[in-house]
Amino acid sequence: MSIAKAIEAFTAKFADSIIATLTCFDRVMFKGYLPFSDDAHLNAFVDRVVGIPRKDFIPQLDRMSDTLVEHAQAMAEAAGAPYQYIQGKHRKEDIVDKIAQERRHPEGLLAVLCCLETCRSIKQRGGQGKPVLVFSPRQHRVLYFYFLDPEFGRMSIRIQTWFPFTVQVYVNGHEWLARQMLRRRVGFVQRDNAFTDLDNPRKAQQIADGFPGLRWQQHLERWAKLVNPLLKQTPWLAGMEHYWVIDQAELSTDVIFRSREALHPLFQRLVNYAIVTFSARDIFTFLGRRWHPNFQGEVGTDYKDRWPGARVKHRVKSNWLKMYDKFGQILRVETVINQPQEFKVRRRRRRGGERKMVWCPMNKGIANFYQYAAQATAANARYLEALSVVADPGPAYQEVEKLVQSRRIGERSYAGFNPARKDDVRLFQAVLQGEHHLHGFRNADIRDLYFGPTCLPEERRRQSAAIGRKLKRLHVRGLLRKTPHSRRWYVTAIGQSFLSAIVRLYYHGLAAAA
Repeated sequence: MSIAKAIEAFTAKFADSIIATLTCFDRVMFKGYLPFSDDAHLNAFVDRVVGIPRKDFIPQLDRMSDTLVEHAQAMAEAAGAPYQYIQGKHRKEDIVDKIAQERRHPEGLLAVLCCLETCRSIKQRGGQGKPVLVFSPRQHRVLYFYFLDPEFGRMSIRIQTWFPFTVQVYVNGHEWLARQMLRRRVGFVQRDNAFTDLDNPRKAQQIADGFPGLRWQQHLERWAKLVNPLLKQTPWLAGMEHYWVIDQAELSTDVIFRSREALHPLFQRLVNYAIVTFSARDIFTFLGRRWHPNFQGEVGTDYKDRWPGARVKHRVKSNWLKMYDKFGQILRVETVINQPQEFKVRRRRRRGGERKMVWCPMNKGIANFYQYAAQATAANARYLEALSVVADPGPAYQEVEKLVQSRRIGERSYAGFNPARKDDVRLFQAVLQGEHHLHGFRNADIRDLYFGPTCLPEERRRQSAAIGRKLKRLHVRGLLRKTPHSRRWYVTAIGQSFLSAIVRLYYHGLAAAA
């Protein structure tokens, strides 16, 4: 089944409740590495390109670190943005959110945060004849630049102030898509990183599909040079470009429902089904892998009940497949790729002296961005297809509401039923007896099943009156019908399916009622 048809299998089943669907990248993190691969390469670079003794290289890096911090402070001052040095554990996004609300700045630099972190850097160790520079974790200052970019919206750039000056760029595909739709006059309603309504879902999807094909090398290098003046000021760094990889990518498929009331009962059913039904083999299939008994790694499902909804996360090693609701109106299925090597893609490779198309592990280079999109979209589609077997509980919940509430006809009121009350469930069981399907049933049939046989005439009359009132309460709700000019009752088609579901739910729980 194609990806489009797999998603359609889900949306077609609940078409009356769905406004639109949208598959779009959400959070994407890129990392840029300058071309220093290992210890031997680093020492040869210092000896031959930089041309200074190795013992003098570390003091130079101290001055370079100060240069990067001073540059960040100057950028913040020029933009009128705050520069903050933070210590301890802080959620940086909360700090920047507060700054953005206070400043109301339309575009440009929002804030610069500086903190101490332990990252891959270099240290000096003793060696034979002269010291040796080695890559090693080191605590040093790290700068976070937060921008409101005219094309990409809210984004951030992180740079280590110590060699090798690794850069990390964070962008959000929904932020980018919102600005593209504004330029092309495509109407939408946005809330946080999601769209609750789209005037033209097809056009929005076409625009979103173009996100992986942007000129990422140019964008990323431009941002790196913006925060790292050393790439221009330092002779031995001048002209260098980064090797850019995708460090993490999240691609979401949003199914936008008409209202919270339309999604809520279905979402609870989907969560229960996913937790109970999906096995490790299923999770492998969703993420495009074949199950192998010798697999070395962790596979699992995690459920979290959180406000305002719930979240189910399936995991194979460091790759995730999540389902949750946003704002109670959007069903979001999201694939998060941290280990692209777990996915197989077709590549042209030399095999036996010939170039052939073969299956290879997907790598992190930005040239594979379109492969990330294809693999994650397929994973989301397979997951939604698997969920399409779940029945829509919406009509049943509406019937429950009618069953529970009292019903008034003319001047007479008919009390409701309680699906959790054993006596009421026993009544439903009695009218659903198999022998009643063909010829229906009379009051006496239900009386004997409900109360048991009795020889006392007065007791039979009292019980018959009670059963008559109960049958009338079912009749006014459309769950029973009476044959004209007779005493026989029949369960309607709606009553058959609805009352059966209540009985199964009472005795066997949600799994049986699904």
